[in-house]
Amino acid sequence: MEKYKDKKLKNQVLARFIKKFLSESSWEYVQDCNTFMMMVADETLENKKQHKGNTCKNRFCPICSWKKARKEALALAIQMEYIKDTYNKDFIFLTLTTPNVKAEELHDEIREYNHAFQKLVKRKEVQSIVKGYIRKLEVTYNQDRDDYNPHFHVLIAVNKSYFTDKRYYISQSRWLELWQQVTKNPLITNVHVQKVRTNSKKEVAELAKYSAKDSDYLANEKVFDAFYKGLKGKQLIVYSGLFKESNKLFKDGELDYYKEQDPTEYIYALLYHWGKGNYVEDEKRLLTETEHKEINKDLIHEMDIEEE
Repeated sequence: MEKYKDKKLKNQVLARFIKKFLSESSWEYVQDCNTFMMMVADETLENKKQHKGNTCKNRFCPICSWKKARKEALALAIQMEYIKDTYNKDFIFLTLTTPNVKAEELHDEIREYNHAFQKLVKRKEVQSIVKGYIRKLEVTYNQDRDDYNPHFHVLIAVNKSYFTDKRYYISQSRWLELWQQVTKNPLITNVHVQKVRTNSKKEVAELAKYSAKDSDYLANEKVFDAFYKGLKGKQLIVYSGLFKESNKLFKDGELDYYKEQDPTEYIYALLYHWGKGNYVEDEKRLLTETEHKEINKDLIHEMDIEEE
């Protein structure tokens, strides 16, 4: 429950900072997010999982973004398995960045990033190796320098021969050269690229985690304003090629057979409400027979996503 308490306390900070940007009704949704919830627990009460709760779904909400990241991690892992099994592909993980910018430059810098990335994937040598990609925008804040670093994490599906065929393999130095060219910024000194190891959760978690850490954007109201204005209206995650296909299949439930069932048997319902800076337990009861069947049949393992 400490994780939920921590996220709810941060949600209250968000409510103060974001109020001037929202209508009264939208702001109330943020302020009231996760003020009540139903957890399910096993016989020992040590294994708990949230089953229900009220949510605001605001992209800056620490509670909602945490839950969304967990779901996205599961979806990405399953889609990778599907693409690997169906199309016999491997994956590379690419991180693209540029030098940090000040708050007033962040909005335009992200827009330029998007343009540069589109130029990159249209390059003939890149087009020839990319069979699909997921691109995620992340922004971090450097408190010491008071500046911001937008960057892309990109998961790319490639043929297995990519790593051995010199006609198609793109080295790290060549990725750097291409990124310098499309951004028209020779000051960029590095890009990170690596092969994704089989069943590796590190790259999946990196791609699925928050587009902005709440420890960054809630540092103070001035910083939050920069994040809000910089990210407002921006598409944070983009699917293309095989990943666009697999994402549709996942949403349609056609990849559910990849989901790993949670082996825990949940027998209790725990009802909580938020009050005086903590979650207070209102009721503990046994699940009804119907609830027991539905919950223990439907719950699946999710990957936890933590801030670094």
